[in-house]
Amino acid sequence: MYAVIETGGKQYKVAVGDSLRVEKLDGEEGSEVTLSRVLMVGNGENVQVGKPLLDGAKVTAVVAAQGRGEKIRIFKMRRRKHYRKSQGHRQYFTELKITGINA
Repeated sequence: MYAVIETGGKQYKVAVGDSLRVEKLDGEEGSEVTLSRVLMVGNGENVQVGKPLLDGAKVTAVVAAQGRGEKIRIFKMRRRKHYRKSQGHRQYFTELKITGINA
């Protein structure tokens, strides 16, 4: 059984036991999170597609870790204008372990 969920403006295909990194969600490590924005659920030949969401469907997950990704360097420069700007960014993430899919 698998599901397609939406969180943080992105869509993910998940199954029970999967681990994935999503945009930061509230919750401490070890706490349970319910993802209610389920777009599709499939079980073999039986596929349910929402318009756009499935009513009553939810995916449960456990927060495995909270953290920040690797630093991305941003460098802007205008030639011959004496303009240089260097900047860095580290995005926050939440790592989830999928525990259940309810359709």
